[in-house]
Amino acid sequence: MGARVRRLRRLAGLTQEGLAEASDVSVDVIRKLEQQRRGSVSLPTLHALAHGLGVELTSLIGDPPGAPSTGEADSPQMVAVRRAIMPPLFAPPAEPVCPERLTPPLLRARITDGWTLYHDAKFGPLMELLPGIIADARFVASVGSPDERAAGQAALGKALQLGGHLAIRMGKTDLALSSLERAMAAADASSAPLLAPMISNSVAWAYQRQNRLDDAKALAVHAADTVEYGRTGEVEGTRVWGGLLMSAATSHARGGDYGRADELMRTAETAAKRLARLPKPANGKLLSIFSTSSVRVERVRLAVQHERPEEALTLAKGMRLSKDTPPSWRTWLLLDVARAHTDVGDAEGAVKALESLKRQAPTWMRHHTLAVSIVSDLWDGAARPAGLRALAAFLGVDESVGKTGALCPWSCARRDGMLPA
Repeated sequence: MGARVRRLRRLAGLTQEGLAEASDVSVDVIRKLEQQRRGSVSLPTLHALAHGLGVELTSLIGDPPGAPSTGEADSPQMVAVRRAIMPPLFAPPAEPVCPERLTPPLLRARITDGWTLYHDAKFGPLMELLPGIIADARFVASVGSPDERAAGQAALGKALQLGGHLAIRMGKTDLALSSLERAMAAADASSAPLLAPMISNSVAWAYQRQNRLDDAKALAVHAADTVEYGRTGEVEGTRVWGGLLMSAATSHARGGDYGRADELMRTAETAAKRLARLPKPANGKLLSIFSTSSVRVERVRLAVQHERPEEALTLAKGMRLSKDTPPSWRTWLLLDVARAHTDVGDAEGAVKALESLKRQAPTWMRHHTLAVSIVSDLWDGAARPAGLRALAAFLGVDESVGKTGALCPWSCARRDGMLPA
Protein backbone atom coordinates (compact mmCIF):
# COMPACT_ATOMS: atom_id res chain seq x y z
CA MET A 1 0.00 0.00 0.00
CA GLY A 2 2.88 2.36 0.67
CA ALA A 3 3.86 2.06 -2.98
CA ARG A 4 0.26 2.77 -4.03
CA VAL A 5 0.11 5.93 -1.93
CA ARG A 6 3.41 7.18 -3.35
CA ARG A 7 2.40 6.43 -6.96
CA LEU A 8 -1.05 8.03 -6.63
CA ARG A 9 0.39 11.07 -4.85
CA ARG A 10 2.84 11.64 -7.68
CA LEU A 11 0.13 11.17 -10.30
CA ALA A 12 -1.89 13.85 -8.50
CA GLY A 13 1.12 16.17 -8.52
CA LEU A 14 1.19 16.38 -4.73
CA THR A 15 4.10 16.51 -2.32
CA GLN A 16 3.82 14.61 0.95
CA GLU A 17 3.03 17.92 2.62
CA GLY A 18 0.40 18.68 -0.03
CA LEU A 19 -1.30 15.32 0.49
CA ALA A 20 -1.23 15.88 4.25
CA GLU A 21 -3.05 19.18 3.80
CA ALA A 22 -5.56 17.77 1.29
CA SER A 23 -6.42 14.74 3.40
CA ASP A 24 -5.99 16.15 6.91
CA VAL A 25 -3.59 13.29 7.69
CA SER A 26 -0.27 14.09 9.31
CA VAL A 27 2.74 14.19 7.03
CA ASP A 28 4.53 11.86 9.45
CA VAL A 29 1.90 9.14 8.87
CA ILE A 30 2.17 9.59 5.09
CA ARG A 31 5.95 9.44 5.25
CA LYS A 32 5.89 6.24 7.29
CA LEU A 33 3.37 4.66 4.92
CA GLU A 34 5.43 5.39 1.85
CA GLN A 35 8.59 4.16 3.53
CA GLN A 36 6.71 1.06 4.73
CA ARG A 37 7.64 1.77 8.32
CA ARG A 38 4.02 1.51 9.44
CA GLY A 39 2.32 -1.88 9.41
CA SER A 40 -1.33 -0.87 9.78
CA VAL A 41 -3.61 2.14 9.55
CA SER A 42 -7.17 2.83 10.65
CA LEU A 43 -9.98 2.74 8.10
CA PRO A 44 -10.98 6.40 8.62
CA THR A 45 -7.39 7.36 7.80
CA LEU A 46 -7.61 5.34 4.58
CA HIS A 47 -10.81 7.13 3.59
CA ALA A 48 -9.17 10.49 4.33
CA LEU A 49 -6.17 9.61 2.16
CA ALA A 50 -8.42 8.42 -0.66
CA HIS A 51 -10.33 11.72 -0.45
CA GLY A 52 -7.12 13.72 -0.54
CA LEU A 53 -5.90 11.76 -3.56
CA GLY A 54 -9.28 11.93 -5.29
CA VAL A 55 -9.50 8.16 -5.77
CA GLU A 56 -11.74 5.28 -4.71
CA LEU A 57 -10.94 3.40 -1.54
CA THR A 58 -10.17 0.28 -3.57
CA SER A 59 -7.31 2.15 -5.24
CA LEU A 60 -5.54 2.12 -1.87
CA ILE A 61 -6.49 -1.21 -0.31
CA GLY A 62 -6.71 -3.28 -3.47
CA ASP A 63 -9.43 -5.75 -4.27
CA PRO A 64 -11.22 -7.56 -1.45
CA PRO A 65 -10.04 -11.06 -0.53
CA GLY A 66 -12.78 -12.73 -2.55
CA ALA A 67 -10.95 -12.29 -5.85
CA PRO A 68 -7.64 -10.42 -5.86
CA SER A 69 -6.89 -8.67 -9.11
CA THR A 70 -4.22 -10.12 -11.36
CA GLY A 71 -4.47 -7.51 -14.10
CA GLU A 72 -5.65 -10.19 -16.51
CA ALA A 73 -8.91 -10.27 -18.45
CA ASP A 74 -12.07 -11.40 -16.69
CA SER A 75 -12.50 -15.14 -16.37
CA PRO A 76 -15.17 -16.83 -18.52
CA GLN A 77 -17.28 -17.21 -15.37
CA MET A 78 -17.08 -13.49 -14.64
CA VAL A 79 -17.89 -12.66 -18.27
CA ALA A 80 -21.00 -14.83 -17.99
CA VAL A 81 -22.06 -13.01 -14.81
CA ARG A 82 -21.53 -9.65 -16.50
CA ARG A 83 -23.58 -10.70 -19.51
CA ALA A 84 -26.39 -11.98 -17.27
CA ILE A 85 -26.51 -8.67 -15.41
CA MET A 86 -26.32 -6.64 -18.63
CA PRO A 87 -27.93 -8.72 -21.40
CA PRO A 88 -28.00 -7.52 -25.02
CA LEU A 89 -30.04 -4.34 -25.33
CA PHE A 90 -33.59 -4.61 -26.69
CA ALA A 91 -33.38 -8.40 -26.90
CA PRO A 92 -36.26 -10.46 -25.47
CA PRO A 93 -35.50 -12.59 -22.39
CA ALA A 94 -33.85 -15.87 -23.31
CA GLU A 95 -36.14 -18.91 -23.31
CA PRO A 96 -35.39 -21.18 -20.35
CA VAL A 97 -34.30 -24.75 -20.98
CA CYS A 98 -37.07 -26.18 -18.78
CA PRO A 99 -39.81 -23.54 -18.46
CA GLU A 100 -42.15 -25.96 -16.70
CA ARG A 101 -39.73 -26.05 -13.77
CA LEU A 102 -39.72 -22.29 -13.28
CA THR A 103 -42.21 -22.13 -10.46
CA PRO A 104 -41.86 -19.22 -8.00
CA PRO A 105 -41.01 -21.53 -5.05
CA LEU A 106 -38.28 -23.28 -7.04
CA LEU A 107 -36.82 -19.98 -8.21
CA ARG A 108 -36.81 -18.58 -4.67
CA ALA A 109 -35.09 -21.74 -3.44
CA ARG A 110 -32.35 -21.35 -6.05
CA ILE A 111 -31.85 -17.70 -5.12
CA THR A 112 -31.67 -18.71 -1.45
CA ASP A 113 -29.00 -21.28 -2.33
CA GLY A 114 -27.09 -18.54 -4.15
CA TRP A 115 -27.11 -16.28 -1.09
CA THR A 116 -25.94 -19.21 1.04
CA LEU A 117 -22.95 -19.70 -1.28
CA TYR A 118 -22.23 -15.98 -1.07
CA HIS A 119 -22.24 -15.87 2.72
CA ASP A 120 -20.05 -18.98 2.79
CA ALA A 121 -17.56 -17.11 0.54
CA LYS A 122 -17.90 -19.80 -2.14
CA PHE A 123 -17.66 -17.32 -4.96
CA GLY A 124 -16.50 -19.80 -7.62
CA PRO A 125 -19.60 -22.03 -7.42
CA LEU A 126 -21.78 -18.93 -7.15
CA MET A 127 -20.38 -17.54 -10.41
CA GLU A 128 -21.28 -20.82 -12.09
CA LEU A 129 -24.91 -20.70 -10.90
CA LEU A 130 -25.76 -17.01 -10.90
CA PRO A 131 -26.09 -16.37 -14.68
CA GLY A 132 -28.74 -19.09 -14.97
CA ILE A 133 -30.60 -17.80 -11.93
CA ILE A 134 -30.70 -14.24 -13.28
CA ALA A 135 -31.77 -15.39 -16.76
CA ASP A 136 -34.60 -17.53 -15.40
CA ALA A 137 -35.76 -14.77 -13.06
CA ARG A 138 -35.79 -12.29 -15.95
CA PHE A 139 -37.95 -14.67 -17.99
CA VAL A 140 -40.40 -15.30 -15.13
CA ALA A 141 -40.71 -11.55 -14.62
CA SER A 142 -41.86 -11.14 -18.24
CA VAL A 143 -44.63 -13.76 -18.52
CA GLY A 144 -47.92 -14.66 -16.86
CA SER A 145 -50.55 -12.61 -15.10
CA PRO A 146 -49.79 -9.22 -13.53
CA ASP A 147 -49.46 -10.86 -10.12
CA GLU A 148 -47.16 -13.54 -11.52
CA ARG A 149 -45.00 -10.94 -13.23
CA ALA A 150 -44.81 -8.91 -10.01
CA ALA A 151 -43.63 -12.01 -8.15
CA GLY A 152 -41.10 -12.62 -10.91
CA GLN A 153 -39.84 -9.06 -10.61
CA ALA A 154 -39.28 -9.61 -6.88
CA ALA A 155 -37.21 -12.70 -7.66
CA LEU A 156 -35.29 -10.81 -10.35
CA GLY A 157 -34.57 -7.96 -7.93
CA LYS A 158 -33.19 -10.35 -5.36
CA ALA A 159 -31.07 -12.18 -7.96
CA LEU A 160 -29.64 -8.92 -9.30
CA GLN A 161 -28.95 -7.74 -5.75
CA LEU A 162 -26.91 -10.91 -5.31
CA GLY A 163 -25.12 -10.07 -8.54
CA GLY A 164 -24.30 -6.66 -7.12
CA HIS A 165 -22.86 -8.15 -3.94
CA LEU A 166 -20.76 -10.62 -5.90
CA ALA A 167 -19.44 -7.85 -8.15
CA ILE A 168 -18.36 -5.83 -5.10
CA ARG A 169 -16.52 -8.87 -3.76
CA MET A 170 -14.79 -9.14 -7.13
CA GLY A 171 -13.67 -5.53 -6.86
CA LYS A 172 -15.95 -4.36 -9.69
CA THR A 173 -18.03 -1.58 -8.14
CA ASP A 174 -19.23 -0.14 -11.46
CA LEU A 175 -20.70 -3.51 -12.45
CA ALA A 176 -22.15 -3.79 -8.95
CA LEU A 177 -23.95 -0.45 -9.23
CA SER A 178 -25.25 -1.41 -12.67
CA SER A 179 -26.65 -4.64 -11.25
CA LEU A 180 -28.14 -2.87 -8.25
CA GLU A 181 -29.73 -0.20 -10.45
CA ARG A 182 -31.47 -2.97 -12.40
CA ALA A 183 -32.41 -4.64 -9.12
CA MET A 184 -34.05 -1.42 -7.95
CA ALA A 185 -36.07 -1.18 -11.17
CA ALA A 186 -37.26 -4.74 -10.63
CA ALA A 187 -38.14 -3.93 -7.01
CA ASP A 188 -40.25 -0.98 -8.13
CA ALA A 189 -42.19 -3.31 -10.46
CA SER A 190 -42.61 -5.99 -7.80
CA SER A 191 -45.05 -6.53 -4.98
CA ALA A 192 -42.29 -6.65 -2.31
CA PRO A 193 -42.35 -3.38 -0.31
CA LEU A 194 -39.14 -4.11 1.61
CA LEU A 195 -37.04 -5.07 -1.40
CA ALA A 196 -36.13 -1.52 -2.46
CA PRO A 197 -34.83 -0.56 1.02
CA MET A 198 -32.75 -3.75 1.12
CA ILE A 199 -31.23 -2.96 -2.26
CA SER A 200 -30.56 0.60 -1.06
CA ASN A 201 -28.45 -0.93 1.70
CA SER A 202 -26.40 -2.75 -0.91
CA VAL A 203 -25.96 0.44 -2.93
CA ALA A 204 -24.74 2.20 0.21
CA TRP A 205 -22.09 -0.49 0.60
CA ALA A 206 -20.94 0.05 -2.99
CA TYR A 207 -20.73 3.79 -2.29
CA GLN A 208 -18.58 3.07 0.76
CA ARG A 209 -16.20 1.09 -1.43
CA GLN A 210 -15.98 4.11 -3.73
CA ASN A 211 -15.30 6.46 -0.79
CA ARG A 212 -18.66 8.18 -1.32
CA LEU A 213 -19.40 8.22 2.40
CA ASP A 214 -21.84 11.14 2.38
CA ASP A 215 -23.84 9.47 -0.40
CA ALA A 216 -23.83 6.18 1.52
CA LYS A 217 -25.05 7.82 4.72
CA ALA A 218 -27.78 9.82 2.98
CA LEU A 219 -29.05 6.77 1.11
CA ALA A 220 -29.12 4.51 4.17
CA VAL A 221 -30.98 7.12 6.26
CA HIS A 222 -33.46 7.86 3.48
CA ALA A 223 -34.15 4.17 2.91
CA ALA A 224 -34.62 3.60 6.64
CA ASP A 225 -37.15 6.43 6.69
CA THR A 226 -39.10 4.81 3.85
CA VAL A 227 -39.59 1.68 5.94
CA GLU A 228 -42.77 2.65 7.72
CA TYR A 229 -42.16 2.83 11.42
CA GLY A 230 -45.13 0.56 11.98
CA ARG A 231 -43.37 -2.20 10.08
CA THR A 232 -40.65 -2.34 12.70
CA GLY A 233 -43.21 -4.24 14.76
CA GLU A 234 -42.80 -7.05 12.23
CA VAL A 235 -39.70 -9.20 12.03
CA GLU A 236 -39.11 -8.43 8.33
CA GLY A 237 -39.41 -4.68 8.78
CA THR A 238 -37.23 -4.70 11.88
CA ARG A 239 -34.45 -6.59 10.12
CA VAL A 240 -34.46 -4.31 7.08
CA TRP A 241 -34.64 -1.12 9.18
CA GLY A 242 -31.90 -2.36 11.51
CA GLY A 243 -29.62 -3.29 8.63
CA LEU A 244 -29.96 0.21 7.20
CA LEU A 245 -29.20 1.72 10.60
CA MET A 246 -26.01 -0.34 10.78
CA SER A 247 -25.05 0.79 7.29
CA ALA A 248 -25.45 4.45 8.28
CA ALA A 249 -23.36 3.81 11.38
CA THR A 250 -20.61 2.24 9.30
CA SER A 251 -20.47 5.26 7.00
CA HIS A 252 -20.20 7.60 9.99
CA ALA A 253 -17.40 5.45 11.41
CA ARG A 254 -15.48 5.38 8.15
CA GLY A 255 -15.75 9.15 8.04
CA GLY A 256 -14.15 9.39 11.47
CA ASP A 257 -17.28 10.09 13.56
CA TYR A 258 -17.06 7.15 15.96
CA GLY A 259 -19.35 8.78 18.51
CA ARG A 260 -22.29 9.02 16.11
CA ALA A 261 -21.57 5.54 14.77
CA ASP A 262 -21.60 4.07 18.26
CA GLU A 263 -24.86 5.86 19.07
CA LEU A 264 -26.53 4.39 15.99
CA MET A 265 -25.17 0.92 16.73
CA ARG A 266 -26.56 1.05 20.28
CA THR A 267 -29.96 1.99 18.86
CA ALA A 268 -29.70 -0.92 16.45
CA GLU A 269 -28.76 -3.29 19.25
CA THR A 270 -31.85 -2.26 21.21
CA ALA A 271 -34.01 -2.89 18.15
CA ALA A 272 -32.38 -6.28 17.56
CA LYS A 273 -33.34 -7.45 21.04
CA ARG A 274 -37.00 -7.11 20.04
CA LEU A 275 -36.53 -9.78 17.39
CA ALA A 276 -36.44 -12.48 20.07
CA ARG A 277 -40.10 -11.72 20.83
CA LEU A 278 -41.19 -11.86 17.20
CA PRO A 279 -41.92 -14.94 15.06
CA LYS A 280 -39.21 -16.17 12.72
CA PRO A 281 -39.48 -14.99 9.09
CA ALA A 282 -40.49 -17.48 6.41
CA ASN A 283 -37.13 -17.19 4.62
CA GLY A 284 -34.59 -15.23 6.63
CA LYS A 285 -31.82 -15.76 4.07
CA LEU A 286 -33.57 -13.37 1.69
CA LEU A 287 -33.71 -10.60 4.30
CA SER A 288 -31.13 -8.21 5.68
CA ILE A 289 -28.72 -9.76 8.15
CA PHE A 290 -29.74 -8.19 11.43
CA SER A 291 -29.64 -9.72 14.89
CA THR A 292 -28.07 -9.07 18.27
CA SER A 293 -25.10 -11.13 17.06
CA SER A 294 -24.59 -9.16 13.85
CA VAL A 295 -24.82 -5.84 15.68
CA ARG A 296 -22.28 -6.91 18.27
CA VAL A 297 -19.92 -8.27 15.59
CA GLU A 298 -20.12 -4.91 13.83
CA ARG A 299 -19.53 -2.99 17.03
CA VAL A 300 -16.37 -5.03 17.63
CA ARG A 301 -15.22 -4.25 14.12
CA LEU A 302 -15.80 -0.53 14.43
CA ALA A 303 -13.92 -0.42 17.73
CA VAL A 304 -10.93 -2.21 16.17
CA GLN A 305 -11.00 0.05 13.14
CA HIS A 306 -10.88 3.10 15.40
CA GLU A 307 -7.95 1.74 17.40
CA ARG A 308 -10.00 0.97 20.53
CA PRO A 309 -8.79 -2.60 21.14
CA GLU A 310 -9.76 -2.76 24.81
CA GLU A 311 -13.30 -1.74 23.96
CA ALA A 312 -13.41 -4.31 21.15
CA LEU A 313 -12.31 -7.12 23.47
CA THR A 314 -14.88 -6.10 26.08
CA LEU A 315 -17.63 -6.18 23.45
CA ALA A 316 -16.48 -9.57 22.16
CA LYS A 317 -16.14 -11.19 25.59
CA GLY A 318 -18.69 -13.92 26.18
CA MET A 319 -20.39 -13.44 22.79
CA ARG A 320 -22.66 -16.26 21.67
CA LEU A 321 -23.40 -16.02 17.98
CA SER A 322 -26.87 -16.98 16.83
CA LYS A 323 -27.28 -19.94 14.51
CA ASP A 324 -28.26 -17.68 11.61
CA THR A 325 -24.98 -15.71 11.77
CA PRO A 326 -23.29 -16.34 8.38
CA PRO A 327 -19.85 -18.00 8.40
CA SER A 328 -18.32 -14.88 6.85
CA TRP A 329 -19.33 -12.84 9.89
CA ARG A 330 -17.91 -15.44 12.26
CA THR A 331 -14.55 -15.36 10.49
CA TRP A 332 -14.45 -11.57 10.52
CA LEU A 333 -15.08 -11.56 14.26
CA LEU A 334 -12.13 -13.89 14.90
CA LEU A 335 -9.89 -11.72 12.73
CA ASP A 336 -10.95 -8.55 14.54
CA VAL A 337 -10.43 -10.19 17.94
CA ALA A 338 -6.95 -11.29 16.86
CA ARG A 339 -6.16 -7.73 15.80
CA ALA A 340 -7.42 -6.35 19.11
CA HIS A 341 -5.34 -8.84 21.13
CA THR A 342 -2.31 -7.87 19.08
CA ASP A 343 -2.88 -4.17 19.69
CA VAL A 344 -3.03 -4.61 23.47
CA GLY A 345 0.10 -6.76 23.47
CA ASP A 346 -1.63 -10.10 24.14
CA ALA A 347 0.23 -12.26 21.63
CA GLU A 348 -1.08 -15.51 23.09
CA GLY A 349 -4.71 -14.38 22.79
CA ALA A 350 -4.10 -13.27 19.20
CA VAL A 351 -2.57 -16.63 18.27
CA LYS A 352 -5.50 -18.52 19.80
CA ALA A 353 -7.97 -16.45 17.76
CA LEU A 354 -5.96 -16.99 14.58
CA GLU A 355 -5.71 -20.73 15.20
CA SER A 356 -9.49 -20.89 15.57
CA LEU A 357 -9.85 -18.90 12.34
CA LYS A 358 -7.50 -21.30 10.55
CA ARG A 359 -9.65 -24.26 11.60
CA GLN A 360 -12.85 -22.61 10.40
CA ALA A 361 -11.79 -20.85 7.19
CA PRO A 362 -8.23 -21.77 6.14
CA THR A 363 -8.54 -20.69 2.50
CA TRP A 364 -10.17 -17.38 3.36
CA MET A 365 -7.52 -16.69 5.99
CA ARG A 366 -4.61 -17.50 3.70
CA HIS A 367 -5.73 -14.93 1.15
CA HIS A 368 -6.53 -12.18 3.61
CA THR A 369 -3.92 -9.47 3.99
CA LEU A 370 -5.10 -8.52 7.48
CA ALA A 371 -4.22 -11.99 8.75
CA VAL A 372 -0.76 -11.61 7.24
CA SER A 373 -0.40 -8.17 8.81
CA ILE A 374 -1.33 -9.48 12.26
CA VAL A 375 1.09 -12.39 12.11
CA SER A 376 3.83 -10.08 10.87
CA ASP A 377 3.23 -7.71 13.79
CA LEU A 378 3.25 -10.63 16.24
CA TRP A 379 6.50 -11.95 14.80
CA ASP A 380 8.13 -8.56 15.31
CA GLY A 381 6.94 -8.46 18.92
CA ALA A 382 8.87 -9.40 22.02
CA ALA A 383 6.81 -12.53 22.79
CA ARG A 384 6.38 -15.38 20.30
CA PRO A 385 3.91 -17.82 21.79
CA ALA A 386 3.55 -21.43 20.75
CA GLY A 387 1.71 -21.73 17.45
CA LEU A 388 2.98 -18.49 15.95
CA ARG A 389 5.66 -20.16 13.83
CA ALA A 390 3.11 -22.54 12.32
CA LEU A 391 0.81 -19.62 11.49
CA ALA A 392 3.68 -17.71 9.89
CA ALA A 393 4.51 -20.71 7.72
CA PHE A 394 0.87 -21.18 6.78
CA LEU A 395 0.51 -17.55 5.66
CA GLY A 396 3.90 -17.33 3.99
CA VAL A 397 5.30 -14.71 6.35
CA ASP A 398 9.07 -14.56 5.97
CA GLU A 399 10.28 -15.25 9.49
CA SER A 400 13.76 -13.93 8.74
CA VAL A 401 12.50 -10.41 8.13
CA GLY A 402 9.24 -10.38 10.03
CA LYS A 403 7.06 -7.92 8.17
CA THR A 404 6.12 -8.70 4.60
CA GLY A 405 6.03 -5.03 3.67
CA ALA A 406 2.31 -5.24 2.94
CA LEU A 407 0.11 -2.66 4.61
CA CYS A 408 -3.40 -3.67 5.51
CA PRO A 409 -6.35 -1.71 6.85
CA TRP A 410 -8.51 -3.08 9.62
CA SER A 411 -11.20 -4.02 7.12
CA CYS A 412 -10.38 -4.75 3.48
CA ALA A 413 -13.86 -5.95 2.64
CA ARG A 414 -17.25 -5.83 4.20
CA ARG A 415 -19.08 -8.54 5.86
CA ASP A 416 -21.49 -9.25 4.55
CA GLY A 417 -24.63 -9.77 4.25
CA MET A 418 -27.07 -7.12 3.50
CA LEU A 419 -25.04 -5.00 5.67
CA PRO A 420 -23.21 -5.33 3.12
CA ALA A 421 -21.36 -8.16 3.15
